[in-house]
Amino acid sequence: MEIKDAQYEMRSAFLSGFAGQLVSGVIWLLAAAVSLFFDPIFSMAVLFFGSMFIFPLTQVLIRAIGRPGKTSKDNGLWPLGAQTAFTVPINFLLVGAATLYRENWFFPAAMIVVGAHYLPFITLYGMRMFGVLAGLLVIGGAGLALYGPDVFSLGGWLTGVVLILFAFLGRWTVIKGKNNNATRLNQDHD
Repeated sequence: MEIKDAQYEMRSAFLSGFAGQLVSGVIWLLAAAVSLFFDPIFSMAVLFFGSMFIFPLTQVLIRAIGRPGKTSKDNGLWPLGAQTAFTVPINFLLVGAATLYRENWFFPAAMIVVGAHYLPFITLYGMRMFGVLAGLLVIGGAGLALYGPDVFSLGGWLTGVVLILFAFLGRWTVIKGKNNNATRLNQDHD
């Protein structure tokens, strides 16, 4: 299978990561909200442990909207998605270290980790928008940690909103692309 075909299949099967980003965004927002009512450690636990359910919840949501949530066996990009996902919990060791130094660095450090994990999505889906998403999260996380207000939940709120916006942007891009391809095919047959 050619890489462009594999990327197209990934975009189509997962609506360019729509469900995963939507689920992630909701988890980030929930973690930020928890910090308003409880000790920040509970917010950290919601983000860390909630993230373990991203893939299963993504599968439920993507299938509920009529997508397969998987690719063909000859799609060589499938393992890249799994490998990329496992970088996040491993790098949470660094988030923990940053948080031990300064508690309010939890969300900014997590933003950097999650942002960096989106870089391979450029190849996985064949979409540059993931480079923009990665850049926003990495630069946003570093900026919040170094120059932002001393508000624990701010990075959680910002990341949740950005992830949800990019979820709908990716979904729109796939649907628009399919409509454009269908229009081109109809014009070619006329």
